[in-house]
Amino acid sequence: MGYEPIHNHGIIGNMYTTALVGLNGAINWFCFPSHDSPSVFAALLDAQKGGHFKISPMTNQVTHKQLYWPETNVLITRFLTPEGVGEIADFMPVGMKAQDLGYQWLVRRVRVIRGCMDFSMECHPAFNYARDEHQATISSVGAVFHTTSLNLELSTDIPLQQSGSGVEAKFTLHSGEIAAFVLRETSPESGCGLPLTQLQADDLFKRTIKYWRGWLEQCTYKGRWREIVHRSALVLKLLTYEPTGAIIASPTCSLPEKIGGDRNWDYRYTWIRDAAFTVYALLKLGFTEEASKFMNWIDCRCHERNPDGSLQTMYGIDGRHDLKEEILDNLEGYKGSSPVRIGNAAYKQSQLDIYGELMDSVYLYNKHGEPISYDMWTELRDLINWVCDNWQQQDQGIWEVRGKEQPFVYSKLMCWVAVDRGLRLADKRSFPADRERWYLVRDQIYEEIMAQGWNASREAFVQYYGSTSLDASNLMMPLVFFLSPTDPRMLKTIDAINQSPDQGGLVYNSLVYRYNVEESPDGLTGEEGTFNICTFWLVEALARAGKVDSDRLDESRLIFEEMLGHANHLGLYGEETDLSGKTIGNFPLALTHLSLISAAYNLNRALDE
Repeated sequence: MGYEPIHNHGIIGNMYTTALVGLNGAINWFCFPSHDSPSVFAALLDAQKGGHFKISPMTNQVTHKQLYWPETNVLITRFLTPEGVGEIADFMPVGMKAQDLGYQWLVRRVRVIRGCMDFSMECHPAFNYARDEHQATISSVGAVFHTTSLNLELSTDIPLQQSGSGVEAKFTLHSGEIAAFVLRETSPESGCGLPLTQLQADDLFKRTIKYWRGWLEQCTYKGRWREIVHRSALVLKLLTYEPTGAIIASPTCSLPEKIGGDRNWDYRYTWIRDAAFTVYALLKLGFTEEASKFMNWIDCRCHERNPDGSLQTMYGIDGRHDLKEEILDNLEGYKGSSPVRIGNAAYKQSQLDIYGELMDSVYLYNKHGEPISYDMWTELRDLINWVCDNWQQQDQGIWEVRGKEQPFVYSKLMCWVAVDRGLRLADKRSFPADRERWYLVRDQIYEEIMAQGWNASREAFVQYYGSTSLDASNLMMPLVFFLSPTDPRMLKTIDAINQSPDQGGLVYNSLVYRYNVEESPDGLTGEEGTFNICTFWLVEALARAGKVDSDRLDESRLIFEEMLGHANHLGLYGEETDLSGKTIGNFPLALTHLSLISAAYNLNRALDE
């Protein structure tokens, strides 16, 4: 098939797992039964062996379009041909009990709107990242794919033909006719269930739309750019894991940060770092239930600390601690970008910033959600004491470098946030705490950052003590109230970052690099694209500074609206954008959409004020 570009995909899901559907009508990524399960379709990581599920018209004269049914996660892929117009509605049923059509269904409803159209269907699964063999059995009502660990059925009333270990079909639909394909788990004994009738397919389609619209009605955001904020909220909901409330960083693994490079990571896990961004965005949009579930997940992790009292940087969606990293030699990687990795060794790293993000999320939830319990406070108090004992250590930092540990400024900043939010929370709730020590440590961190994190020759805060290199994570300083957004040092840092790379900055046509990889070796080879989250951080830092400087506010809005143009055709963002404007890295990325929501909220407020 060749590789469908990363940005040519939409996402569907059911809060247990997701699938990526290309403009060409192919499902190129699908893990089952949960987000971090082995893949069933992985053509994004190997176009030949990875497996795919494609439905397309049998003509070369076709124009492809893709859109979401308004205010939902039901994806429409439309085909315009000289003979007629057809479309696929892809969705997973949500909001229904397991016995009432169940969360395990992936539904593809094909129909012709006008004229007549010939379609081809190819379903070629490749279980367990194409490592497990399987057998296909065809019946009059579909096919069953058997493996030693998983059995999936493809239910349809379209006659199927076996093709190797997959199945294919050719069929014709006239205006108003519908064909439905349902992929779901089955037992070896039960065989293939009855296919959906047209009436059942329509009913399931309507009920799924009703669920998504009902969920989105909870959103309280009424500001500018509402449509893109709504889309970001819908993406975040898809990336949640219903049983635990965890939110994954991305549904994909090993999509490269540079085509042909080796910066390929598995993001199907939950980072402590994302906690503050997640809780802030959900609460600001009015989604208190999701914020509460995620906070419960955080609470559980606080009770599972390492023997030395620390937390891991990330965990499995079910709370598991072991995320062993492996290389899949049998897959070539997206457009030959190897190695393909599953698991993530960064879970073993020391990243001191996570405690600030954790405490900020708890502080926000206690303020805007529900009061936290005393039992949770006792765990948090121990964590803050751990930070007081360990904040001077070096670590791998927010960007999870695989090189030498450093005294990263952002890590020290977030240690300050951890202690500061602990003090605020203790005073707000009159909780018992070692306030005298906490005040002393908080001030020590502050003064050390100002003395050693500031580089007088660069006139900016730098990446780590003694460095002369910039780091976009320092744009967070005014966002976490470490510095005033109009503090002269902060303005100079913003101005230094907001220069092109050939002038020593990190911004290329409104797109922001996280740091200069040539100046700051990170233990990896090759280059990377601009980081989308960093662009939204720049927007928000400028917006906050712009409350007293209209020029900065104007620039903030310009960068934000230029960044909106880098979303794909559905309003989705991946991790990075390359110099040609294409999406690279894992896709879609929760942290990008979280930072978009925060930037939109605060920019809109600054413009109103």
